[in-house]
Amino acid sequence: MPILFLLFLAVPIVEIWLLIQIGSVIGVGWTILVVIGTAIAGAWLVRSQGLAILKRIQQETALGRVPTMDMLEGLMLLVAGAVLLTPGFFTDAIGFALLIPPVRAMISRYIVRRGTIHMAARGHTPGNQSQVIDGDYRREND
Repeated sequence: MPILFLLFLAVPIVEIWLLIQIGSVIGVGWTILVVIGTAIAGAWLVRSQGLAILKRIQQETALGRVPTMDMLEGLMLLVAGAVLLTPGFFTDAIGFALLIPPVRAMISRYIVRRGTIHMAARGHTPGNQSQVIDGDYRREND
């Protein structure tokens, strides 16, 4: 919890400092245009990559596999979209880094290896002989 508090405190301070520094070099108008441009470009990239990941998740699910890595990458794309829509250069750098597939794959592998997220599948998979059948019943005769 203290780390989250520090992030909520530090990130806006870094953003304001960067906006002032970059604005003093390139000017206020250009700074505003760059911030708006990165938000638009980021939204477009997140949308296109998100659709590709959604397609991969559907393919993996259709094959009876749990798309763990793809779901983690989809979550990271959601975070990328959120930080890219946040005005500022620091958050844009984080967002664009998360748009790079090898970076997302590296972070996903780290999360899975560390055991931060646990996922399990239930039910019938093509290579699995055990089946789980869910159902309801009622007694007709006592």
